Amino acid sequence: MTLDNIKEEIYSAKNIVILTHDIPDGDAIGSSLSLYLALKQLGKTVDVVIPKYSKTFEFLPGATEIKKEGAMEAYDLAIALDCGDIKRLNGFTNYFEDANCRICIDHHGINTMFGDYNFVDPTAPACCQILITVLKALEVEITKDIGTCLLTGIITDTGGFKYPGVKAETFEFVAELLNKGVNVSETYKTVLQTISKEKFELRKIAMNRIELLEEGKIAYTYILQEDEKKAGSEDHDGIVEMGRDIEGVEISIFLRETEKNNYKISLRSNNYVNVADISLLFNGGGHIRAAGGTITNMHLNKAKEKIINECKKHLK
Repeated sequence: MTLDNIKEEIYSAKNIVILTHDIPDGDAIGSSLSLYLALKQLGKTVDVVIPKYSKTFEFLPGATEIKKEGAMEAYDLAIALDCGDIKRLNGFTNYFEDANCRICIDHHGINTMFGDYNFVDPTAPACCQILITVLKALEVEITKDIGTCLLTGIITDTGGFKYPGVKAETFEFVAELLNKGVNVSETYKTVLQTISKEKFELRKIAMNRIELLEEGKIAYTYILQEDEKKAGSEDHDGIVEMGRDIEGVEISIFLRETEKNNYKISLRSNNYVNVADISLLFNGGGHIRAAGGTITNMHLNKAKEKIINECKKHLK
């Protein structure tokens, strides 16, 4: 079984690198740090390599140990978390490819199975929920610190337990974490409700630009690099959800300028549109209701037209 192979490889490895996708969200950060703390508990030498992430997650146990690059040229074992494609590994595919063994643990339905061992469950609402199973197999004690990281991932990818992927076992897992002393209400507030003034200013800029198109079925907004400088924040997390939350919107589109004429795309849907399918057309991926991609070498107006036209094809 794959889980037995993963357990064997982790036990035998001396040095391990943990990687996740670019623009990491709470599930990416939470799964990375929970696994980091677990592997340290097993006495392993571990590097978590995440070059850039939101300040929102700085409260998490182990966050101060995150590195911008690995300490070694090659590791015994590389573990990719919450990542469906090797191309999205934060620019550090070399650490994954050069490792003696490669493991992928994920919940994206379009995962390309790029590891030597792949433990992928597309029905799981968060990678952190899958990790609970992995950590139990490793006979790791799920401490309050590990539990806080796991909960952060579950809260993030379920939208605070409101998305369709939430199952009875999701709440059973959370109940276990509560029994470990994890503060669910405080974690929820920190992750989903509290934002910095700078992030608020950036959201305000994006909100003022929201356009409702196709009889209100599509919401579109964007931010530019100059907007981030003006607001003093590069934390765009949550902006795309503002459009999705508007009554009648089926698809929310958010474009973020990364450099001149290059944009990151964030897509969200409500009821029937599979935005993961749309994102594949833009060198991206994700989930049925949440996905992303990129548009390069294109003026903003042209990029807007291109992504909206593709989204229109999926409306009923």
